[in-house]
Amino acid sequence: MAKSFTPKLKRLLSQAGCVFKRQGKGDHEIWFSPITQCNFVVDQQIKSRHTANAVLRQAGLDKVF
Repeated sequence: MAKSFTPKLKRLLSQAGCVFKRQGKGDHEIWFSPITQCNFVVDQQIKSRHTANAVLRQAGLDKVF
């Protein structure tokens, strides 16, 4: 089973000032980025580094994975 990138991703988002706004549909969460001033979706089980980097990009951060 592949590991999930979500715990580290959430840690990076929090350190950058992003905040959890609310629960979305299914196992998704809605977060807000003060950098981009936009909401974005974070899945609970991100198994692809490409998806994890896409979430970081939506938050206005550089790739890490």
